[in-house]
Amino acid sequence: MQREIHTIGLPKALLYYRYGVLWKTFFEELGLTVVVSPDTDRAIVEAGEAASIDECCLASKVYCGHVSALIGSCDALFVPAFASDDHRCGFCTKYQSLPDLVQNTFRDALGGAGCDVLSIFVGNIAKPKKVREAYLELARKLGSTPHEAVRAYRRATRAQKAFDAAHAKAQAEAVELIDRYRALAQTDPSGAEKENVPVPILVVAHPYVSHDAFISGDVLGAIEEAGGFALFADETDHDRTYKRSFDFSDTLPWEINRELVGSILELKDKIAGVIIMSAFPCGPDSLFADALIRSIDDLPMLRLTLDAQSGNAGVQTRVESFMDILGYQAKGGYLHG
Repeated sequence: MQREIHTIGLPKALLYYRYGVLWKTFFEELGLTVVVSPDTDRAIVEAGEAASIDECCLASKVYCGHVSALIGSCDALFVPAFASDDHRCGFCTKYQSLPDLVQNTFRDALGGAGCDVLSIFVGNIAKPKKVREAYLELARKLGSTPHEAVRAYRRATRAQKAFDAAHAKAQAEAVELIDRYRALAQTDPSGAEKENVPVPILVVAHPYVSHDAFISGDVLGAIEEAGGFALFADETDHDRTYKRSFDFSDTLPWEINRELVGSILELKDKIAGVIIMSAFPCGPDSLFADALIRSIDDLPMLRLTLDAQSGNAGVQTRVESFMDILGYQAKGGYLHG
């Protein structure tokens, strides 16, 4: 590296919501200070829009906004590249081009702040040894010994697995609890308890959408206000959902979309409906959402495309209407007595 690096910046967007624990632990174990950009807000979105062309998807614009927020507060930004060498566990091309995008978009700002861009290239996440080699090589460039690099990577992967396992366990416990409520409601002769049973809704979205409060807007709040309980498709056990996704398609090329559809199939008998959220204008998600709606026709689904507009009353109204429809169906349909 041209400059000595002590502080690493992590943009809180895109795959940060998938690998953020791993990245943060890895760099901290190497003795570096990690700075994470703040939660997405209007200022970050506007900064990202100003740095992007109109045709960029909202998720990429938000990422650029987080990059902009970090410049000046760290010695280097970590911007990894994830490719699609395996046609069944790849990523959108934006993940491969991010280092070039950041270098060229923020060239003057990076140079003026004395900030480097650190990157790794992960060609195939299905090959753990290759992934490990990429991180170990990065650690070597940062001045770590082979022993320090291996130790940091092991601790980082363990931390990420523990984080993922904890969320998967919490989801399983929530599903089990809802089942218990349902069973108790069935034994109530008055039927009054049925009104208190939470309506489980599976939120199907990339984690950078569902777990970013600014992008997802009031969708989660609207679900709760209507008596629903949100479960997140990205929090179901990743190994199980990936394997289950082949019951849906043998050719679906995107890793995270595979996990999302696998979650639907895993939880299909436990949920009342699905809300699909996409950041405008995501190409892979437009194909994926259409395939879901056409292929899984025995499960109510609502499709929401989210943009950077500040008003979300229309989204709230659609969620409320969807929840009302589910309520009517639970009572036997619109023509029930």
